[in-house]
Amino acid sequence: MKLQDRVAIVTGAASGIGKACAEKFASEGAKVVVADISEKGKDVAAAINGHYIHVDVTSAESVEAMVSETVKHFGKLDIIMNNAGIDGKQAPTDESTLENWRNVISINLDGVYYGMKYALGVMKAQKSGVVLNTASIVGMVAFPNIPPYSASKAGVIQLTKAAAIEYAQYGIRVNAICPSVVMTPLVEHFIETSEDPEATRKRFENLNPLPGIVTLEAVANAALFLVSDDSAFISGVALPIDGAYTAQ
Repeated sequence: MKLQDRVAIVTGAASGIGKACAEKFASEGAKVVVADISEKGKDVAAAINGHYIHVDVTSAESVEAMVSETVKHFGKLDIIMNNAGIDGKQAPTDESTLENWRNVISINLDGVYYGMKYALGVMKAQKSGVVLNTASIVGMVAFPNIPPYSASKAGVIQLTKAAAIEYAQYGIRVNAICPSVVMTPLVEHFIETSEDPEATRKRFENLNPLPGIVTLEAVANAALFLVSDDSAFISGVALPIDGAYTAQ
């Protein structure tokens, strides 16, 4: 058991990558807080003997309460995975609405910052802890027509690297995962709302040099590695999970 008795928060854990990682962490012995704005998180928590907390990551107060409730319930916080995110509406920069910009940045970037801010305060006092943020290859290389998503994920990567340096002295590690296309509800939504869903799906299926689409299991395994002692001296890394896409 790589995470025996460790307390882990996973935001956005009601579906997709968050759900897969919550299940993986629990299978390795972690006590998992399934945090999500969706009540479907209750079912995920029940299935893995976890603890559900309703959270709105756009609210600093809600995220602070999530961390406080976790520490009150379990007595500590070993791991936080800031994973909640949305893709937003697709449009070139001049046509993208201010509402879309603010909504995506609020969830994808502000939400990660709030999770880091309040979790790191607890971990700093403990002099231990691991932070894992979900970014994207879109934060590393340019993709058109998703300006707020691109900006938010690039921001997450730099937040990750800066915090890794800031908190190393306290024995805290901070990393990010940067998946390519993973067939999650978020990606399904992206495909279906594109101008040509069929063409978009085929493009995603042939996106990476390594054939096929990244699986949820592959992402969860990478996440497990980065939050476990197997990666004890790895910090400040934005790890592509992309079948060599960013190596091109």
